[in-house]
Amino acid sequence: MMFGVVNSDCEAIIKVAVGHIGSSKITVDAVIDTGFTSFLSLPLSIITNLGLLWHYRDIDTLGDGSEVVFEIYKASVIWDGIEQIVDVAASDADPLVGMGLLYGFKIQIEAVEGGRVTLKKLLSPDHKTL
Repeated sequence: MMFGVVNSDCEAIIKVAVGHIGSSKITVDAVIDTGFTSFLSLPLSIITNLGLLWHYRDIDTLGDGSEVVFEIYKASVIWDGIEQIVDVAASDADPLVGMGLLYGFKIQIEAVEGGRVTLKKLLSPDHKTL
């Protein structure tokens, strides 16, 4: 189980340990974004500091319907205690956790400033939890 907090902007925040594959990790505060279908986005400055490897270029549609080109990098993250290799989109925005990482988890958000954010792994396709 993982925990986060709702910040003063009413954003659900979770800490994510991220780094270059095979090296140490840094912890970033990332906003949970259920409209973001990929795994993780990070500012290019963090991607550069971590030395993440460029993987490919992708075109995606934003919430307003506009299309944007994202540079995609590979990174290692610790997610629910397990190391995974994921795609990371370079973005000018704050770090985001998308549905790619959230998939298979139940999310509960106490939607008030300082509220608790809880992510619990689902056991099976019928969505029963531990």
